[in-house]
Amino acid sequence: MSGFYIVETIVKALIIISVFATLAGLGTYAERKVLAYMQRRVGPSMVGPAGILQLVADMIKLFTKEDIVPQFANKKVFLIAPLISAIGAFAALATVPFLPEFELFGYTVRPILADVGVGVLYVLGVSAVCVFSPLLAGLASHNKYSLIAAARAGMQLVSFEVVTGLSLLSVIMMVGSLSLIDINNYQDAGLGGWLIFRQPLAFGLFLIAAFVETNRTPFCLTENETELVAGYGTEYSGMRWGMFFIGEYTNMITASFLVSLIFLGGFNPVWFVPGAIMIILKTAFIFFFFLWTRAAWPHVRADQLMGLCWKVLMPLAVANILITGLVLV
Repeated sequence: MSGFYIVETIVKALIIISVFATLAGLGTYAERKVLAYMQRRVGPSMVGPAGILQLVADMIKLFTKEDIVPQFANKKVFLIAPLISAIGAFAALATVPFLPEFELFGYTVRPILADVGVGVLYVLGVSAVCVFSPLLAGLASHNKYSLIAAARAGMQLVSFEVVTGLSLLSVIMMVGSLSLIDINNYQDAGLGGWLIFRQPLAFGLFLIAAFVETNRTPFCLTENETELVAGYGTEYSGMRWGMFFIGEYTNMITASFLVSLIFLGGFNPVWFVPGAIMIILKTAFIFFFFLWTRAAWPHVRADQLMGLCWKVLMPLAVANILITGLVLV
């Protein structure tokens, strides 16, 4: 039985990596098409039908482009930084339940790699490791723009991780569990049971923090091209540059799943719509919301972002925890 479990786990891990790596690539295509539509541009259109084969062209370019390391860079750290981004992004998926259980050839399949009782803590902890990727990349590049981006990355990611944790604390208090499956099952009473209606403030706080931790506009200070050229990735090229984007888009998809699981009813069915379809629709909408926001809002300044974190979001998160505690008592 243990041998079968090991094989099953390896197969699940390979499927998750393959699917999410593909979705990350499709996410770049979707973003370019959505932004082009909203800004009255064409977007990818020349390579394949509707430009869909632009993904293949990009992959060929990334794999064949020369991998340059700056002369005065710290080579070992410079080469390791992109790996941290991709590995951390995929490792965070281990405790996320993607679909409801289903039977395949008489065997019950659980679409989760590791059902641990502290799934929320695991995702937050592993996601926090990703802060080392832009930090080390910027410090090792021997580039002033990259160095500024590294400082901003450490500043914003560490700060908003606190907001993320505090926003989820009120949810954990209500559910009484750190398991993402338990949080999903808590919302099985239909639309009225969704936690977005019971914890609307926690939802808003978590969503804002998700924008920051996935380096998305309007809170993307580490790659603010109007100031920093390309931020911490300025000196990177080829596939190492591509790893940053694979990690970023994988984190966006993971954040979309988490928002759907924690606040939008998860993979519970709604009326006649099966749970598997519901979780895909919710995740796709949240991912689209990331793209929509980029097209609609400009960047904020670093001081504005830190002021928002410590002067507004942090007090609101603490107040929400106190109110939740009083209501539960």
